[in-house]
Amino acid sequence: MHEAPPVIDRSFRGEQERLLGHDIEFEDMTARTLDNKASAHMDNEHREETDGGHVSGVDGTPDNGEDGQAPPVYRVYKRRWFGLLQLVLMNIIVSWDWLFFSPVANTAAEYFSTTSSIINWLSTAFLFAFVVAAPFTIYALHRGGPRLALITSSLLILSGNWIRYAGTRASPPRFPVTMFGQILIGLAQPFVLSAPTHYSSLWFSPRGRVSATAIASLANPLGGALGQLINPFLATSPKDIPYMTLYVAVISSVATIPSLFIPAGPPTPSSASSNTAPIPLRQTLRLLSSNANFILLLFPFAIYVGLFNALSSLLTQILTPYAFTEESSGIAGAILILVGLAASAISSPIVDKYKTYLPFIRTLVPITALCYLAFIWAPGTRSLAAPYTICAILGASSFSLVPVALEWAVEITYPAGPEAGSTICWSGGQVLGGVFIVISDALKEDQGKGDPKGNMGKALVFMAVVALGAVPCVMFLGRVGERGRREGRLEVDKGVGERRSGDSEEDGRDA
Repeated sequence: MHEAPPVIDRSFRGEQERLLGHDIEFEDMTARTLDNKASAHMDNEHREETDGGHVSGVDGTPDNGEDGQAPPVYRVYKRRWFGLLQLVLMNIIVSWDWLFFSPVANTAAEYFSTTSSIINWLSTAFLFAFVVAAPFTIYALHRGGPRLALITSSLLILSGNWIRYAGTRASPPRFPVTMFGQILIGLAQPFVLSAPTHYSSLWFSPRGRVSATAIASLANPLGGALGQLINPFLATSPKDIPYMTLYVAVISSVATIPSLFIPAGPPTPSSASSNTAPIPLRQTLRLLSSNANFILLLFPFAIYVGLFNALSSLLTQILTPYAFTEESSGIAGAILILVGLAASAISSPIVDKYKTYLPFIRTLVPITALCYLAFIWAPGTRSLAAPYTICAILGASSFSLVPVALEWAVEITYPAGPEAGSTICWSGGQVLGGVFIVISDALKEDQGKGDPKGNMGKALVFMAVVALGAVPCVMFLGRVGERGRREGRLEVDKGVGERRSGDSEEDGRDA
């Protein structure tokens, strides 16, 4: 007899399969949980070094990926403040070195047994040295970024300060040696003065670039204010000149050390525009030379920077014929700069938030020009109120303009690298500053002539005419050229720049 086949309990088998399925699902859930915890731990470790998470748009809001793909992650890092602080420190030092002898021009002339006109060449040669170093600055920033520029500048500042001290310490004092040291420091200036736009573009999100550029760029005239304010008290007589030089050489040497520890760049890009590969230098220069708005901005920028440099260098010689002391002239220079820094600290975050570049520039440029016009009559009042008041207004308008103009130049010349446009603008200002100093010194009344003797009234008229002549250029900004109605870098950071050019959305975001 055949045995009957075993009866299979289908409900029992179904229960087994159900339990087995639960075991598999539990194992999958456990694996996924462990993976999520590990990912979260790594993300938290990374976020500890950053000031925030995902930044995709100009307002910092995250974009959604296309076709389910994860969007690119843009972060800003806390360590960016270390590099910005060093940029500030270096700009302070190099500007202090520039106006080193200007506030004590008469005392220095007596020490070197020469004239104040010869002493003026110490600051004039400093400005011309900027132009000589400008091509190397563009190359250094393009190839090595802010780190290479800072290290190069540190070496030049270090050597220049001690050579300058050797010239003042020699017996008799060696003016040519002092001049050589001054020129070396002048060669260092473009490497730190042209770096802020590049650094802010590399390390900061669109919400903070104008403020970062303002902090680093305007530290430069802060150094000039320190020189105007401190140096007259360090050198009250000719014999104090070597000691003044030694004190500043020591301070400058200490300030250069942190440059060795600046990171080359952030681990991840701060924005879409900073994630773009730099275009070749030749193509960058072609883009700049064919950009009508950049050319229109370059002329007034260079003129007003040049006028500011000339006025800062000659302020003591402008005021002292009218019975002002070197100390009161130094205070006027400090007011010019310190009030300007305060005004820029207020205005830069506002422009950063609303991106009102052009209305801001068009408003402040005429105010700046009118200040140069009013300054013609300020020394003749023989009262501190007039020069101090005009210096305060002039400083507020000039300093507020600088970072906004530099950032707008970067916007309208994108994708050209920020280092090229910035260096060209600053070079123009330094060249014209040197030229304006030479012309103003030639317009100075001889010591035995004029009322009062040795006054610089004609030089002030010359400055006012040049300042007023630059105003029309600004009124055409944004109304000519293909970039007249849009700002390329901002659009890329918003994710719409390439779409407006007819490219795909994915290509625009990758750009």
